[in-house]
Amino acid sequence: MTTPILLIPEKTDKESEQVTMAWTSMGGDIRRLGKYWIRDEALAAVPLAVYGNQAFALVLAQIYNLTLLCPDDALIARLAIPWTKRKIMLQQIIDTKPADFPVFIKPVIPKIFTAGIFETHAAFLEVTAGLQPTEEILISAVVADIQAEARGFILHGEIMDVALYEGAADLHTGRSFLQDFINTHFHQLPISVVVDIAYSGTSGWFVLEFNACWGAGLNNCAADKVIPCITAATMNSLNI
Repeated sequence: MTTPILLIPEKTDKESEQVTMAWTSMGGDIRRLGKYWIRDEALAAVPLAVYGNQAFALVLAQIYNLTLLCPDDALIARLAIPWTKRKIMLQQIIDTKPADFPVFIKPVIPKIFTAGIFETHAAFLEVTAGLQPTEEILISAVVADIQAEARGFILHGEIMDVALYEGAADLHTGRSFLQDFINTHFHQLPISVVVDIAYSGTSGWFVLEFNACWGAGLNNCAADKVIPCITAATMNSLNI
Protein backbone atom coordinates (compact mmCIF):
# COMPACT_ATOMS: atom_id res chain seq x y z
CA MET A 1 0.00 0.00 0.00
CA THR A 2 1.37 3.43 -0.95
CA THR A 3 1.98 5.71 2.04
CA PRO A 4 0.03 8.96 1.54
CA ILE A 5 1.60 12.39 1.64
CA LEU A 6 0.43 14.30 4.70
CA LEU A 7 -0.93 17.78 4.00
CA ILE A 8 -0.70 20.22 6.91
CA PRO A 9 -1.04 24.01 7.21
CA GLU A 10 2.09 26.08 6.71
CA LYS A 11 1.53 27.60 10.15
CA THR A 12 1.45 24.84 12.74
CA ASP A 13 1.41 24.45 16.50
CA LYS A 14 3.28 22.22 18.93
CA GLU A 15 0.90 19.29 18.48
CA SER A 16 0.98 19.49 14.69
CA GLU A 17 4.75 19.41 14.83
CA GLN A 18 4.60 16.27 16.94
CA VAL A 19 2.45 14.67 14.24
CA THR A 20 4.84 15.72 11.47
CA MET A 21 7.84 14.39 13.39
CA ALA A 22 6.12 11.05 13.94
CA TRP A 23 5.04 10.92 10.30
CA THR A 24 8.51 11.57 8.92
CA SER A 25 10.15 9.20 11.42
CA MET A 26 7.97 6.47 9.90
CA GLY A 27 9.25 7.36 6.44
CA GLY A 28 6.28 9.47 5.41
CA ASP A 29 6.36 12.65 3.32
CA ILE A 30 4.93 16.00 4.40
CA ARG A 31 3.68 19.03 2.47
CA ARG A 32 3.25 22.29 4.37
CA LEU A 33 0.68 24.29 2.45
CA GLY A 34 0.36 28.06 2.53
CA LYS A 35 -2.01 28.84 -0.37
CA TYR A 36 -3.75 25.54 0.17
CA TRP A 37 -6.74 26.55 -1.96
CA ILE A 38 -4.60 26.36 -5.12
CA ARG A 39 -4.63 22.88 -6.64
CA ASP A 40 -1.26 21.20 -7.14
CA GLU A 41 -1.56 18.71 -10.01
CA ALA A 42 1.36 16.68 -8.68
CA LEU A 43 -0.49 16.16 -5.40
CA ALA A 44 -3.69 15.32 -7.26
CA ALA A 45 -1.97 12.23 -8.69
CA VAL A 46 -0.89 10.63 -5.39
CA PRO A 47 -2.58 9.36 -2.20
CA LEU A 48 -3.04 12.08 0.41
CA ALA A 49 -3.85 12.43 4.10
CA VAL A 50 -4.94 15.64 5.81
CA TYR A 51 -4.30 17.01 9.29
CA GLY A 52 -5.39 20.51 10.16
CA ASN A 53 -8.24 22.83 11.04
CA GLN A 54 -11.70 22.46 9.57
CA ALA A 55 -11.44 25.17 6.91
CA PHE A 56 -8.07 23.83 5.73
CA ALA A 57 -9.25 20.22 5.61
CA LEU A 58 -12.60 20.82 3.90
CA VAL A 59 -11.05 22.94 1.14
CA LEU A 60 -8.44 20.26 0.45
CA ALA A 61 -11.11 17.57 0.41
CA GLN A 62 -12.96 19.44 -2.32
CA ILE A 63 -9.87 20.28 -4.37
CA TYR A 64 -8.37 16.78 -4.31
CA ASN A 65 -11.59 14.73 -4.22
CA LEU A 66 -11.00 13.35 -0.74
CA THR A 67 -13.51 11.97 1.72
CA LEU A 68 -12.90 12.99 5.32
CA LEU A 69 -14.34 10.65 7.93
CA CYS A 70 -16.49 12.56 10.40
CA PRO A 71 -18.51 11.28 13.36
CA ASP A 72 -22.22 11.93 13.58
CA ASP A 73 -22.21 14.80 16.08
CA ALA A 74 -25.89 14.22 16.81
CA LEU A 75 -25.23 10.62 17.89
CA ILE A 76 -24.61 11.71 21.46
CA ALA A 77 -28.24 12.84 21.75
CA ARG A 78 -29.35 9.27 20.91
CA LEU A 79 -27.13 7.51 23.44
CA ALA A 80 -28.57 5.91 26.54
CA ILE A 81 -28.14 7.72 29.85
CA PRO A 82 -25.63 5.14 31.21
CA TRP A 83 -23.20 6.36 28.53
CA THR A 84 -23.84 10.10 28.82
CA LYS A 85 -24.81 10.45 32.52
CA ARG A 86 -26.95 13.40 31.49
CA LYS A 87 -29.92 14.26 29.30
CA ILE A 88 -28.89 15.56 25.88
CA MET A 89 -31.36 16.90 23.33
CA LEU A 90 -31.03 17.73 19.64
CA GLN A 91 -32.93 20.97 19.01
CA GLN A 92 -32.92 24.08 16.87
CA ILE A 93 -31.98 27.56 18.09
CA ILE A 94 -35.61 28.60 17.79
CA ASP A 95 -36.65 25.83 20.23
CA THR A 96 -34.72 27.26 23.19
CA LYS A 97 -36.65 28.83 26.07
CA PRO A 98 -35.61 30.99 29.04
CA ALA A 99 -36.62 28.18 31.42
CA ASP A 100 -33.94 25.92 29.87
CA PHE A 101 -31.08 27.96 31.32
CA PRO A 102 -28.42 27.66 32.63
CA VAL A 103 -27.47 24.89 30.20
CA PHE A 104 -24.57 23.62 28.11
CA ILE A 105 -25.02 24.16 24.35
CA LYS A 106 -22.82 23.26 21.39
CA PRO A 107 -23.56 23.55 17.66
CA VAL A 108 -24.04 20.42 15.56
CA ILE A 109 -21.94 22.08 12.85
CA PRO A 110 -18.61 22.57 14.64
CA LYS A 111 -17.40 26.04 15.56
CA ILE A 112 -20.22 28.15 14.10
CA PHE A 113 -20.35 29.48 17.67
CA THR A 114 -18.33 28.65 20.76
CA ALA A 115 -19.82 25.83 22.80
CA GLY A 116 -20.16 26.35 26.54
CA ILE A 117 -22.42 26.93 29.51
CA PHE A 118 -24.93 29.72 28.88
CA GLU A 119 -26.38 31.23 32.03
CA THR A 120 -29.34 32.94 30.33
CA HIS A 121 -31.40 32.69 27.16
CA ALA A 122 -30.47 36.26 26.27
CA ALA A 123 -26.75 35.44 26.47
CA PHE A 124 -27.22 32.49 24.12
CA LEU A 125 -29.24 34.52 21.60
CA GLU A 126 -26.55 37.20 21.63
CA VAL A 127 -23.86 34.66 20.74
CA THR A 128 -25.97 33.08 17.98
CA ALA A 129 -27.23 36.33 16.46
CA GLY A 130 -27.03 36.12 12.68
CA LEU A 131 -27.43 32.34 12.52
CA GLN A 132 -30.51 30.72 11.08
CA PRO A 133 -33.11 29.99 13.79
CA THR A 134 -33.34 26.44 12.40
CA GLU A 135 -29.64 25.79 13.08
CA GLU A 136 -29.32 22.54 15.02
CA ILE A 137 -27.79 22.53 18.48
CA LEU A 138 -27.10 20.02 21.23
CA ILE A 139 -28.40 20.97 24.67
CA SER A 140 -27.31 19.11 27.77
CA ALA A 141 -27.61 19.48 31.49
CA VAL A 142 -24.62 21.04 33.22
CA VAL A 143 -22.38 18.51 34.96
CA ALA A 144 -21.07 20.47 37.93
CA ASP A 145 -18.40 18.14 39.27
CA ILE A 146 -16.30 17.13 36.25
CA GLN A 147 -12.93 16.13 37.69
CA ALA A 148 -11.14 15.00 34.54
CA GLU A 149 -11.39 14.78 30.75
CA ALA A 150 -9.61 12.33 28.46
CA ARG A 151 -9.21 11.85 24.71
CA GLY A 152 -9.11 8.52 22.91
CA PHE A 153 -8.08 7.88 19.30
CA ILE A 154 -9.95 4.87 17.93
CA LEU A 155 -9.27 2.79 14.79
CA HIS A 156 -11.41 -0.19 13.76
CA GLY A 157 -12.75 -0.43 17.28
CA GLU A 158 -9.31 -0.46 18.91
CA ILE A 159 -8.06 2.26 21.26
CA MET A 160 -4.77 3.37 19.73
CA ASP A 161 -4.10 5.75 22.62
CA VAL A 162 -5.99 7.53 25.40
CA ALA A 163 -4.73 10.30 27.65
CA LEU A 164 -5.97 12.77 30.24
CA TYR A 165 -5.95 16.40 29.12
CA GLU A 166 -7.82 18.03 32.01
CA GLY A 167 -7.84 17.17 35.70
CA ALA A 168 -7.01 13.84 37.29
CA ALA A 169 -8.77 10.47 37.46
CA ASP A 170 -8.06 6.75 37.16
CA LEU A 171 -7.34 6.40 33.44
CA HIS A 172 -7.42 2.61 33.66
CA THR A 173 -11.13 2.65 34.48
CA GLY A 174 -11.61 5.38 31.88
CA ARG A 175 -10.01 3.22 29.20
CA SER A 176 -12.26 0.28 30.19
CA PHE A 177 -15.35 2.50 29.97
CA LEU A 178 -14.25 3.80 26.57
CA GLN A 179 -13.61 0.29 25.22
CA ASP A 180 -17.03 -0.88 26.43
CA PHE A 181 -18.62 2.08 24.68
CA ILE A 182 -16.74 1.39 21.43
CA ASN A 183 -17.65 -2.29 21.54
CA THR A 184 -21.33 -1.43 21.99
CA HIS A 185 -21.49 1.35 19.36
CA PHE A 186 -18.91 0.14 16.85
CA HIS A 187 -21.30 0.28 13.90
CA GLN A 188 -22.47 3.81 14.69
CA LEU A 189 -19.01 5.34 14.44
CA PRO A 190 -16.58 5.83 11.55
CA ILE A 191 -13.63 3.44 11.44
CA SER A 192 -11.36 6.27 12.59
CA VAL A 193 -12.67 8.58 15.29
CA VAL A 194 -11.79 10.52 18.43
CA VAL A 195 -13.97 10.02 21.49
CA ASP A 196 -13.65 12.37 24.46
CA ILE A 197 -14.77 11.11 27.85
CA ALA A 198 -15.04 12.82 31.23
CA TYR A 199 -15.13 11.77 34.87
CA SER A 200 -17.61 12.98 37.45
CA GLY A 201 -17.16 12.29 41.13
CA THR A 202 -20.84 11.45 41.48
CA SER A 203 -21.60 9.56 38.26
CA GLY A 204 -18.26 8.19 37.03
CA TRP A 205 -17.02 8.17 33.44
CA PHE A 206 -19.25 9.37 30.61
CA VAL A 207 -19.06 10.25 26.91
CA LEU A 208 -18.33 13.93 26.36
CA GLU A 209 -18.17 14.34 22.57
CA PHE A 210 -16.84 12.99 19.27
CA ASN A 211 -14.24 14.49 16.96
CA ALA A 212 -12.70 13.74 13.56
CA CYS A 213 -9.15 12.37 13.64
CA TRP A 214 -8.03 14.63 10.78
CA GLY A 215 -8.69 17.75 12.87
CA ALA A 216 -8.42 16.71 16.52
CA GLY A 217 -5.53 17.85 18.68
CA LEU A 218 -3.43 15.19 20.37
CA ASN A 219 -4.41 16.32 23.87
CA ASN A 220 -1.47 14.39 25.37
CA CYS A 221 -1.92 11.31 23.19
CA ALA A 222 1.29 10.02 21.58
CA ALA A 223 1.63 11.12 17.96
CA ASP A 224 3.28 7.89 16.84
CA LYS A 225 0.40 5.84 18.23
CA VAL A 226 -2.35 7.83 16.50
CA ILE A 227 -0.75 8.23 13.05
CA PRO A 228 -2.80 5.23 11.76
CA CYS A 229 -5.98 7.02 12.88
CA ILE A 230 -5.01 10.21 11.04
CA THR A 231 -4.08 8.24 7.92
CA ALA A 232 -7.37 6.32 7.88
CA ALA A 233 -9.45 9.49 8.39
CA THR A 234 -8.77 10.58 4.79
CA MET A 235 -10.15 8.41 2.00
CA ASN A 236 -8.80 8.91 -1.53
CA SER A 237 -10.67 8.33 -4.77
CA LEU A 238 -7.46 7.24 -6.48
CA ASN A 239 -7.19 3.59 -7.35
CA ILE A 240 -3.57 3.24 -6.19
